[in-house]
Amino acid sequence: MSPLLRLCAYLVLALGAGAGADAAPVLLISVDGMKPEYVLEADQHSLKIPYLRGLLARGTYASGVVGVWPTVTYPSHTTLLTGVTPAEHGVFNNLEFDPFHRFSDAWYWYAAEIRVPTLWQCAHDAGLVTASIGWPVSVGANGVDYLIPEYWRSGGSDDAPNPFDRDLLAALARPAGLLEQLSAEAGPYMMGNDTSIEGDRIKTRFARAILRERHPKLMTLHLSSLDDAEHAHGPFSAAANATLESIDAMLSELAAEALAADPATIVVVVSDHGFTGLTHRIHLAIPFLKAGLIDVAADPETKAPKVVGWRAEPWFAGGMAAIVLKDPQDAATSAEVGGLLRGLAADEHNGIAAVLDHEAVAARGGFPDAAYLVVFKPGYYAGSNLSGELITEVREAHGGHGFAPDFVEMRASFFAGGRGIAAHRDLGVVDMRQIAPTIAGLLGVAMPTAKAAPLKLGL
Repeated sequence: MSPLLRLCAYLVLALGAGAGADAAPVLLISVDGMKPEYVLEADQHSLKIPYLRGLLARGTYASGVVGVWPTVTYPSHTTLLTGVTPAEHGVFNNLEFDPFHRFSDAWYWYAAEIRVPTLWQCAHDAGLVTASIGWPVSVGANGVDYLIPEYWRSGGSDDAPNPFDRDLLAALARPAGLLEQLSAEAGPYMMGNDTSIEGDRIKTRFARAILRERHPKLMTLHLSSLDDAEHAHGPFSAAANATLESIDAMLSELAAEALAADPATIVVVVSDHGFTGLTHRIHLAIPFLKAGLIDVAADPETKAPKVVGWRAEPWFAGGMAAIVLKDPQDAATSAEVGGLLRGLAADEHNGIAAVLDHEAVAARGGFPDAAYLVVFKPGYYAGSNLSGELITEVREAHGGHGFAPDFVEMRASFFAGGRGIAAHRDLGVVDMRQIAPTIAGLLGVAMPTAKAAPLKLGL
């Protein structure tokens, strides 16, 4: 057991063995990309979301949740479970830094990357049964009794799922045989990263089976189809609205299942980030290439440009890009990069809102290894071209995130309801780091590394 896990276990024992045994169960559901306005302004968008509207009326909610740097899925979901910034918990982005692009878009899939105790670990150490389906950064997660992690193979040319992906998930799930047992009543599990509404329906069926049969005290579930619809069509598009209406029905089913298993269950619905429409893409690697900071050559097979050497390279995160130096002690390259970025930012047409140095990035709790952070203006999004124009237009309706969390459109959601939760209490704008200690308090368990003040949910 790691020192952090020992600390979590020690504090739980110090507070009394089985401290959370009589606490209310918590069903924590993340609706990826759900802006709070979808619920708070449902009438303006003609949304038929009776469950979420009811949760708003019967429960406590935030008018907005200020997220982390960057406002992307994997760092945000890890903050939701730990109550600390990405620089502290160790999940800095969705994709790992891969300067040569060799690893087929490898994401931060593995829970071993998390450096602090999670809600799963602390609940488990308190003797509570835990479960999770599809939560980011959950492969091999300690403290999850019933686990189906989020994981898929990358690199396919046509995005077709590998027919053996279901076997791969079965091998990663725990306990052994869980996926096969649940499939007997819930049907086959999805293959690959199915971000469609049907993928969410599958995860919902499996979650309902676990709630019904295993009665976890803490269950986490990640639903991803709204994020997919918003990326493809933009927030509040007809496709996004229809997707959320379908998700609302799933939330109602999940809540009913959880309450049937234990009427004291508290349902918490969150999101990881907001969304905004896109107007342009910034292909930031191109000026680095022109400055000799990145070296490329034609790929022998595809003839496309391929990175073969680098001194400094952008690490893209949607609405921002961290700049990583191959040698962090290379003062000359750092100065060269700083001059390049300041020159780009001076031209307002380049869509750069700010260039932050290492100290400023560290103060915001993101990208601890970055020499600089380039923050894009709302609507300008990271592009991956290695040739052509620096700025290209986005000609169709698309959405994105990853922008600075102080941009109001990036605010995430928090809604909670159940026995003992105050009705229609507006908490105002809250910090994402407050959510994990709040849930720990509901469960009656200790979270020693989560320092933010818990939210006041009770009557």
